[in-house]
Amino acid sequence: MNLATKKISVHPYVTRKKGVCGGRSIVRGTRIPVWSLIQWYKQGMTIEDVVREFHQLKPAQVHDAFSYYYDNRKEIEKDMTEAFSFPNNCPLESS
Repeated sequence: MNLATKKISVHPYVTRKKGVCGGRSIVRGTRIPVWSLIQWYKQGMTIEDVVREFHQLKPAQVHDAFSYYYDNRKEIEKDMTEAFSFPNNCPLESS
C-alpha cells in the first residue's frame, strides 16, 4: 500500500488576522507583513540588516518569516504585488 503524506510546516511567528493588513500574513504580535521583510531582502538587505532595521523583532521572528515565504512563495509574491497596487492597505512599520 502506498501512503501519501502531506508535509505540514509550522510557523510559530507568522499569522493572519482578519482586518489586519488586509488579512495578509504578518509577524505574530505586530502589524508587519511578511511581504515587507521579503521586499527589503529583495532590495539588497541581508537578513541581518532586516533584523537590525526591524529592531522590535527577534531574529527568530525574522527567520520564521523567511521560512514562511519559502514555503508559501506564491502567496507572498501575490501580497507584494497587491500591496504596491493598494499601498494604504497596510502601512509599513520599521522604526
